Amino acid sequence: MGQTVTLTASDGFRLGGYRAGLDSRSKGAIVVIQEIFGVNSHIRNICDRLANEGYVALAPAIFDRIEPDFQSGYSPDEVAVARKFVAAPDWPAMLRDTQAAIDAVKNAGPVGIIGFCLGGSIAYAAATKLTGLRAAVGYYGGAIVRFADDRPAVPTQLHFGEKDTGIPLTDVETIKAKRPEVEVFVYPGAQHGFGCDERASYDKASSDLAWQRSLAFFGKNLK
Repeated sequence: MGQTVTLTASDGFRLGGYRAGLDSRSKGAIVVIQEIFGVNSHIRNICDRLANEGYVALAPAIFDRIEPDFQSGYSPDEVAVARKFVAAPDWPAMLRDTQAAIDAVKNAGPVGIIGFCLGGSIAYAAATKLTGLRAAVGYYGGAIVRFADDRPAVPTQLHFGEKDTGIPLTDVETIKAKRPEVEVFVYPGAQHGFGCDERASYDKASSDLAWQRSLAFFGKNLK
């Protein structure tokens, strides 16, 4: 459904991306931020699903500065390789590339952002630091607790799994305490990555509910 595109960040760096949906028929746009596995089939599928909901969706390849067109699956060996990309994350660079994606879809209407894993943290940071957004949704972003002193400038919704071994519930409670204006949902029994049907941790019931909540949130705020 979508196509590969090229984006240009504010520092002149050119990165790839995947874009789905038609500007002429859109009710807005949503930037989709990847997990540590690149703009892979899961992220492209998220874009396609959003396009089917009437949005223009764009996923910037935020690892292109390290390895162009990196994509990965979810086997233990692939996970180990992918983790190397975030051993020392360059948050400013990833946010520059995220801003490039926001700017690239602004003509399609109000712009939201959704991110998963690493992308969930970036989506939250984008809500506090970037321009051109109207709403932000983050799924199981492990670094959000470190950014929680920063107040989002737009309505923000977050999703966490109760059994996520990488994000203790104490972190989620800290986020709730520091940011009472943010919608925070915790899914009983769900693990990290529960929203990805290509992962062993996929939880269909939690994923479906989180997706419904995300679409309703965008429907309310992207007007």
